[in-house]
Amino acid sequence: MLGVISFVTAESNRQYTSTDLALAENIAHQVAIAVDNARLYQDEQTARSEAEAANRIKDEFLAVLSHELRSPLNPILGWSQLLQKRQSDDDILMRGLQTIERNAKLQTQLIADLLDVSRILQGKLNLDSAFVSLKTTIEAAMETVRLAAEAKSIQLHTHLEATVLPVLGDAGRLQQVVWNLLSNAVKFTPEGGRVEISLTAITPEPDSSEAPPQKGGPSHAQIIVTDTGQGITPEFIPYIFDRFRQADSKTTRQFGGLGLGLAIVRQLVELHGGTIAVASPGEGLGSTFTVRIPLQRHSDDAIQEAEAAAAFCRSSRPTLLTGVRILVVEDEADARELLVLVLEQAGAKVTAVTSAVEALQRLPQLELDVLISDIAMPDIDGYMLVQQVRSQLAKQGKQPTFKAVALTAYAGEINQQQALSAGFQRHLSKPFEPADLVAAIAALAE
Repeated sequence: MLGVISFVTAESNRQYTSTDLALAENIAHQVAIAVDNARLYQDEQTARSEAEAANRIKDEFLAVLSHELRSPLNPILGWSQLLQKRQSDDDILMRGLQTIERNAKLQTQLIADLLDVSRILQGKLNLDSAFVSLKTTIEAAMETVRLAAEAKSIQLHTHLEATVLPVLGDAGRLQQVVWNLLSNAVKFTPEGGRVEISLTAITPEPDSSEAPPQKGGPSHAQIIVTDTGQGITPEFIPYIFDRFRQADSKTTRQFGGLGLGLAIVRQLVELHGGTIAVASPGEGLGSTFTVRIPLQRHSDDAIQEAEAAAAFCRSSRPTLLTGVRILVVEDEADARELLVLVLEQAGAKVTAVTSAVEALQRLPQLELDVLISDIAMPDIDGYMLVQQVRSQLAKQGKQPTFKAVALTAYAGEINQQQALSAGFQRHLSKPFEPADLVAAIAALAE
């Protein structure tokens, strides 16, 4: 029912006739159509406004994306050309190389964020769960932002309770959460400011949204990151964890980025069963982010396992591949040259070929420990290469004596599953950190 229409007569003892009722019904019908049309128009206007707002956000994001992806290329290409054209002293050479590395890492992080958002939207962001020491995770994240903080004379302060129990989670993703919060704090804090991070074990109030407290101790680990930076306006706080939203998306904005980091942080925290909240007194007054992740009762063995893993990370040494025999299959000359250099510097004996066809020709003459192959190659791709090699060995009644690593720019979850299904033991994405590549190969070659 849309409404009510009342008909009143001034004549006493007036009786409404069927004609009157028909007229009333006709009027009511016409009014109902008018009201319904008005409502539909209002709904259409609302939907259009929402669509226009969504399109505006999308357009702003694409403009920012183009800017953020192009910006690191300028110093990378500029310094590369400059260093090739002139005889540079050691200081200039080092400054140029550091600039190239810094901007290449920035672009790598942008791409990683886009991939994470894609996985989140598809519901394919998975966790590799184990018992994790949050204290060790925070300390590792602190080291990654220390240089940036020192460059701005920002004081970093920590208060980490050593008695906080390990949590069940993905160590890499939890470090990503802490790193995002710390790097944002450093980024938005002016020179001479202060950034603090604390880790405590707490039991939330009974009426809070977290899980009820457990018997025998605190129920949650709490991480708080506080800064003295530019703060957040009250109007923007409700949107702080939205994808593609930034407090300032104008061309005059002071700070870069795609506006994805905090959206990814919220998703990662929630995947761990936790919560994240933000508070800020206002613009120019700093901000505080609070992460809570549920603790679980762990056996002594599990706690010792987490502590042993943390100790191993702290004491790890550069890995060597002395004597490991490796075949590299890569059609791009620059990528192939870099791979060979990294592996040979680690002590490996490397044979490099430019195609899967050449690899199939050379394999029968090679004694091999590890095969490293690109995926996207002409004629025969990396998947087909590994499948054909294993098929040939099976026909000869032999088992593969080597391990296979897919090293590719196809970095999605589906690509990783494809590689493992094809017969690769590891899937590594480009661009790679040389130390990570060497460590992965060393683990396979053991």
